[in-house]
Amino acid sequence: MTKPPLKVVLAAPRGFCAGVDRAIKIVEMAIEKWGAPVYVRHEIVHNKYVVDDLRGKGAVFVEELDDCPDDRPVIFSAHGVAKAVPAEAERREMVFVDATCPLVSKVHIEAERHHEAGLQIIMIGHEGHPETIGTMGQLPEGEVLLVETEADVGEVCVRDEGKLAFVTQTTLSVDDTAGIVAALQARFPTIVGPHKEDICYATTNRQEAVKAMAATVDAMLVVGAPNSSNSQRLVEVGSNAGCGYSQLVQRATNIDWRALEGIASIGITAGASAPELLVQEVIDALAERYELDVQVLETAQENIEFKVPRVLRLPA
Repeated sequence: MTKPPLKVVLAAPRGFCAGVDRAIKIVEMAIEKWGAPVYVRHEIVHNKYVVDDLRGKGAVFVEELDDCPDDRPVIFSAHGVAKAVPAEAERREMVFVDATCPLVSKVHIEAERHHEAGLQIIMIGHEGHPETIGTMGQLPEGEVLLVETEADVGEVCVRDEGKLAFVTQTTLSVDDTAGIVAALQARFPTIVGPHKEDICYATTNRQEAVKAMAATVDAMLVVGAPNSSNSQRLVEVGSNAGCGYSQLVQRATNIDWRALEGIASIGITAGASAPELLVQEVIDALAERYELDVQVLETAQENIEFKVPRVLRLPA
């Protein structure tokens, strides 16, 4: 039986970013250096496949430091942690490695500098997200106020309207964040922003790639996890940019085939914590049902690499 034709547009860049790649390497190198088990506080990155793979190699994932024994190494996830976490690890004389993405650490440093300058900080982010918790936890309670929407800007209660700065979570929607920043600047004209925007290059690049292809395809699949902020934002960006149907899938088995009936073209991208093999798995699943014409839409090139901590280097 002849398979119907389907144009597949692959977004480039997509998938792993430098921070995610570094975090995964840190866990693998820690297991190689110290042997299993190595404990990881929170999922190292938000992707079930990656977490399960590392678990199979000897990583034990826990939510809190209290769940870790004193005599085994512990790694802090790429999302970053509040200052109280490494302080407690030091008190317990634990061996620990911080896998926080350097671009998240940059936001932490910004927040500290603003605080030292006497400014109260407003953070644009998602309540309860590990990165938001970690960034707000860099400073004493009350020094970082959270806003999630433009409406929140009108409700936030600050100490001094003339002494404010703002930072953002690194994985937000670029467009939504721009609206919130504009609202902050309208209400607090002297508010200080970051020297360079906090939303990371990978988040920005993946969203721009989705915008470029959204209006040219009938549907879009975003490979990523439900708890991945940057993956969820790609689904939203695709819908907002004119794609009639955008779906988040963890694996090919999650594809809603009924929703794709009658389509002639589909775009595929992946969140920054999704490995390329899961993208290929989705393509293979499509190939079982369609005659594919695969095209790549490249909107940016990425060649950034972050070094792993020196403590993990094995003796020559």
